[in-house]
Amino acid sequence: MGKGGQGSDAAAAAAGEVEENMAAWLVAKNTLKIMPFKLPPLGPHDVRVRMKAVGICGSDVHYLREMRIAHFVVKEPMVIGHECAGVIEAVGSGVKHLAAGDRVALEPGISCWRCRHCRGGRYNLCDDMKFFATPPVHGSLANQIVHPADLCFKLPDNVSLEEGAMCEPLSVGVHACRRAGVGPETAVLIMGAGPIGLVALLAARAFGAPRVAIVDVDEHRLGVAKSLGADAAVKVSTRPEDAAEEVARIQAALGGAEIDVSLDCAGFSKTLATALEATRPGGRVCLVGMGHNEMTVPLTSAACREVDLVGIFRYKDTWPLCIEFLRSGKVDVKPLITHRFGFSQREVEEAFEVSARGRDAIKVMFNL
Repeated sequence: MGKGGQGSDAAAAAAGEVEENMAAWLVAKNTLKIMPFKLPPLGPHDVRVRMKAVGICGSDVHYLREMRIAHFVVKEPMVIGHECAGVIEAVGSGVKHLAAGDRVALEPGISCWRCRHCRGGRYNLCDDMKFFATPPVHGSLANQIVHPADLCFKLPDNVSLEEGAMCEPLSVGVHACRRAGVGPETAVLIMGAGPIGLVALLAARAFGAPRVAIVDVDEHRLGVAKSLGADAAVKVSTRPEDAAEEVARIQAALGGAEIDVSLDCAGFSKTLATALEATRPGGRVCLVGMGHNEMTVPLTSAACREVDLVGIFRYKDTWPLCIEFLRSGKVDVKPLITHRFGFSQREVEEAFEVSARGRDAIKVMFNL
């Protein structure tokens, strides 16, 4: 568990914090409450971290609205949040590479390291994964949490805590680019200019993609994508019958260049169908977003052109590269942070309202 606990009664006595540790608890549909949160004891390989920056993810909003995502059901109060960075306050006796005062970004998933997936290096597929704010595991929107030291990554002096928290969504883009084989000879199409589509754009550029087109139904998001370096931003509709015409416009917007890789960061029938049709023969489509559980897409046409379709689930081994991208300036996530809030009951409620509303909100960040 994000060592933050598993179930509201599972935490042991707090690990020596001076003031009462408070957290944002999801207690019912559309109801968040700031309440006390007891921490487990500090293990020999753990660190206690004071949270300083926590972002709101679309999954947090979905849990707030529905109390579930797929088969993950919130059955009892749960601390929300998983995009985070903070300052270490205490380290376990076996921790040698970190010290109190270090600024760190936290990878939110704890795998078992024993199963076939973990041993094979694909720990993100671990069946026993304990992931922040995925029931019944508590999240990180709290004053302090306890977490394994090997999942806390020290930030360089020129990388802020807010940027450290952005390593989590950026990791999705990085993992997608790795799975899709994005590189200096890869023309990329991104379906969806929401937060994940935009970090996928930044990641594709960092991986060397010379041409990147992005599509969305929202003019404002497309404008943001252009400001972040997209070569083409194409407005599309939600109507499936428009897909063929839109594929032609997307290809024309890239000057007729073939699309080697498409990243579907929306995950709807139409977006995946468009990606499959727009991608060149022998290319690859990576399904990143999960908008629909079931889709109707032209797989026969894709198969006849040997277009590979791959998926991603979260990420693996991405934090060091994300931090290097931020340190070197190859990626700048700061423009994505559009709204900031403190950590009071009123501000927590308002922050989630802003994030759920969308519009001009891309990444909503708590400063604790």
